[in-house]
Amino acid sequence: MQVFISHSHSSKDTAVARQLARLLSEGGLRVWFAEDHILPGDNWAEKVGQALEESDLMVVLVTPHAFESGWQKEEIQYALTAGRYKGRLIPVFLGSQSEGSSDVPWILRKLNPVQIEGREDDWQQVIDKVRTFAE
Repeated sequence: MQVFISHSHSSKDTAVARQLARLLSEGGLRVWFAEDHILPGDNWAEKVGQALEESDLMVVLVTPHAFESGWQKEEIQYALTAGRYKGRLIPVFLGSQSEGSSDVPWILRKLNPVQIEGREDDWQQVIDKVRTFAE
């Protein structure tokens, strides 16, 4: 199973996404994280598209900066319409202000999201939820 991590590319969100990617990898899961798979000069759209087609599950990091990125919106839209992701989209609301943001698509609030504060032990909830799909 390959997990696609969708996140804003602000420096803070990238650091959080990197932490999640590391923890999921350490937990024995294959993870697609853009910063690890796209090299300078690569065609960003092509690489992301290929990863979306090859991944089995998407974790969406929802932060106050999340929807400043057009890319993240496109990734979520793809996952919501692609049959392969049906029931396999996990929104992770990081921090209490994330869920209340008016920029958050309503559907993400309805998909049984995980709410965390970002402490190291909080991530276990996300890892456990991802693992339920890997079994």
